[in-house]
Amino acid sequence: MNLTTPDSTQAGNKTRARRPASAPEPQDTPPGVATVTGLINKLSQYLTPAELKKVKEAYRFSDEKHLGQLRKSGEPYISHPIAVAEICADWKLDAQAIMAALLHDVIEDQDVKKDELIERFGPQVANLVDGLSKLEKIEFQSLVEAQAENFRKMLLAMASDVRVILIKLADRLHNMRTLGFMTQAKKRRIASETMEVYVPIAHRLGLNDIYRELQDLSFSHLYPMRYRTLAKAVKAARGNRREVVKKILEAVKNTLAAAGLPAEVYGREKTLYGIYKKMRNKHLSFSQVLDVYGFRVVLDTVPNCYVALGALHGLYKPMPGKFKDYIAIRKINGYQSLHTTLIGPYGTPVEFQIRTQEMHRTAESGVAAHWLYKNGDANISDLQQRTHAWLQSLLDIQQQTGDSAEFLEHVKVDLFPDSVYVFTPKSKIIALPRGATALDFAYSIHTGIGDHTVGVKINHEPQPLRTELHNGDIVEIVTDTESRPSPTWLSFVRTGKARSAIRHHLRTINLNESVELGQELLAQSLGHLGISPELPPATIEKLLGESSAKSMDEMYADIGIGKRMPALVARHIFGLIDDTGALPAAQPVAGGELDPVTIYGSEGVSVQLAPCCLPIPGDSIIGQLRRDQGLVVHTADCSQAKRLRMKEPDRWIPVQWGTELNRRFDCRIRLLINNEKGILARVAAEIGESDANITYVGMDEDDQNMMTQLRFTIQVKDRVHLAHLIRNLRRVAGVNRVERERA
Repeated sequence: MNLTTPDSTQAGNKTRARRPASAPEPQDTPPGVATVTGLINKLSQYLTPAELKKVKEAYRFSDEKHLGQLRKSGEPYISHPIAVAEICADWKLDAQAIMAALLHDVIEDQDVKKDELIERFGPQVANLVDGLSKLEKIEFQSLVEAQAENFRKMLLAMASDVRVILIKLADRLHNMRTLGFMTQAKKRRIASETMEVYVPIAHRLGLNDIYRELQDLSFSHLYPMRYRTLAKAVKAARGNRREVVKKILEAVKNTLAAAGLPAEVYGREKTLYGIYKKMRNKHLSFSQVLDVYGFRVVLDTVPNCYVALGALHGLYKPMPGKFKDYIAIRKINGYQSLHTTLIGPYGTPVEFQIRTQEMHRTAESGVAAHWLYKNGDANISDLQQRTHAWLQSLLDIQQQTGDSAEFLEHVKVDLFPDSVYVFTPKSKIIALPRGATALDFAYSIHTGIGDHTVGVKINHEPQPLRTELHNGDIVEIVTDTESRPSPTWLSFVRTGKARSAIRHHLRTINLNESVELGQELLAQSLGHLGISPELPPATIEKLLGESSAKSMDEMYADIGIGKRMPALVARHIFGLIDDTGALPAAQPVAGGELDPVTIYGSEGVSVQLAPCCLPIPGDSIIGQLRRDQGLVVHTADCSQAKRLRMKEPDRWIPVQWGTELNRRFDCRIRLLINNEKGILARVAAEIGESDANITYVGMDEDDQNMMTQLRFTIQVKDRVHLAHLIRNLRRVAGVNRVERERA
């Protein structure tokens, strides 16, 4: 992931203007560009004159610092902070947040010191700006580490004050709206990062308007051709189906009026990314997705929501299995509504969301509608409590986590929006990420309960701790004060909180045991290579210099808790022998040949399957040792691996696949098909029939539009499974060629 800010790259395009810093704005501001006059007009609706005076002072300071700096579009750079502040003003954020929005780039771009901001605008504004600023001045061992540290800093600042992430999301939204002037490569990188990090954060905080717009903007830059095609199709379909929508609206309004229910009813159009996602995941055609019309019914009270549900079920027949009550059991981000899908006119499925006015405000603005700092803790709402608990969990993970990359790994796990809802024995609802286990549940209650867990009952029946939970499960944890976390727990817990707590315990409480175990495992692996475990100081110094470990005890502890593979560390040491003069043991490896390292694909962060060639079991493979003692596995015939091997031949080692590989592996295939109706559905169905999963679909058409090239990323068990799938696809009518895509 690449945590960049588009406008940080735009700072280099500077020319000095003659305009005084105190001037309100240039008179020839291009249309559509944010202006301070428009911002002040918005703010004057809810801020006091004293607060407006402070905001204007922050504007003048920011304008002075950014004077002469231009964006890629040629606009004055100050237009960007003003636009970010306007988005925050739409949420009616307070004066401090607006000031921080106006100043959010002055530390990063203009080298303004935090102390200066404290002196001029106070500590709270300075802390907000500091939390939004990246760590450009610190040297990191790698770009990935720098990105992870930037993200860690932002999330921890957000945990202290949620306004940090609200301003950051406003900043990212404006950058995405104005991404058109960037190069194609930069557009894709920033859009990918937005989809991967900022979209799920917006969803997690219930900011649905921002969530949907960021999704569509990211989609438009990641897949511009698909976006344009869908936009054109939606525009055409909108006209064709206007009469159907009008008929449904009239029928619903009349039915609710007859029932004496005061309600607002309006149609809701699916986002382009929502349409694309549904087509991709469910292998549907465009017409099938668009046939699900969306309507919202907003009422005054919760009881009336259920009365309206009954009235609508009397108007149109409900579809079995398509009713969800998110009022009784709200979503993890505070969202509440009744969802039902009915069979409307002409057999058309019609989707309804039924909610109160308060639920509607929360659904659209999430935590921004009731920010944590507004009224203190005295009147904190349920949504605020949930958000506050999640933000505090970030601090817990940070305290238990060794480095920024690991912190980011844990947090991203918890950002996935899909959740399961389970119950404690006292009927309290607990929301967990999909795939969470009983042990994750234990740690979600309290770290101490997780650490002392010895057993679990699910629906009153004893089950293993690794059991995956499902909606509605009743979970009871059995503890023992003598019990301690086991390293094997790391192989099946799902949540970042559980994983970081287990690793923290293994590092601290069981540190000596972890060090001893790691030392023993490394000595064993060194012995297989004919190297004495008594390493010379020069070898140790170079080994630590090429890793993130600060001492050999930390290296041993990482091995003991499973963060590093002893075989890989041993191979790394083997490669250092010639440079440092380390002496092999009395019985070196026969003929200098090393036994291959066995790969199972479940080693975690220490082993990565190269994305360029995506090796699968059955492929001939080779491994590249990274400087942090990790391993990248390539296929033996990968062209990129061949180029890298010529540059650093001493970093390559033999590897082999293990047996009993209980997982699926990504693989890319390419099909040349006739451009005819239903062909994609037939291909997708055949992939499913062959017991393979689809994770990505891409399409390229030729100029004559006669043939189409389909690209799939699929998950298969091994090379034999892939060969079976390819044979089946070649038999599908309309498929001319199928081949595995190679690097």
